[in-house]
Amino acid sequence: MVEIHAYLCKNCGYCVKFCPKQILEIGTQRNRHGHFYPHLTDAGACISCAICASMCPEGAIELPEKGDA
Repeated sequence: MVEIHAYLCKNCGYCVKFCPKQILEIGTQRNRHGHFYPHLTDAGACISCAICASMCPEGAIELPEKGDA
């Protein structure tokens, strides 16, 4: 499942735009830099495709390796 590092997010919205399942959305909470950051709306629907992580220019999204979860 996706791990979002809110403190790195700059609210570019690429993760939301490119998620094929459309299960990410920008939330209403701000990180310490004042940026709104994304959250999963349906963690069970995540297919672990890692598109969100590869699109994130700040490296704020990771997917744990299969053995790490």
